[in-house]
Amino acid sequence: MRLGLAVGSVLWVAASAASAGNGVDIDRSVYVERRNDGVRALEPATTLKKGDKVVLVLEWRAAPRGRGFTVESAVPRPLAFQRAGNDAVEVSTDNGRNWGRLGSLRVGNRLASAEDVTHLRLQVPGSAPAGRMTYSAIVR
Repeated sequence: MRLGLAVGSVLWVAASAASAGNGVDIDRSVYVERRNDGVRALEPATTLKKGDKVVLVLEWRAAPRGRGFTVESAVPRPLAFQRAGNDAVEVSTDNGRNWGRLGSLRVGNRLASAEDVTHLRLQVPGSAPAGRMTYSAIVR
């Protein structure tokens, strides 16, 4: 029962945290990585357990309007961020107050690590009315 709730909360948090402004439709999905005989496969997440590697996908469509927008998503608390699927994705370690790349952000006196990431965002140019942002994480 608890594992099923974890999937639901991950989907709900990702859905409630994603934003891109008016006129943009965003779909979210969560996949879990499974390995069978050395073969890696991504399956839609139905249950999650500690240590599972997941891939979160945000896909958007926007009406053509000539100006860009930002897609932003919180990393759900039950997950530890691993890496983004695109080098253009910026991260925040302080709930969206400051943004940058890992290696340039600090938490106190140390460089931020992937596990410190709380939010991700991607600047989308007006010439790209559809797209996708993906990232991987580990279930804590």
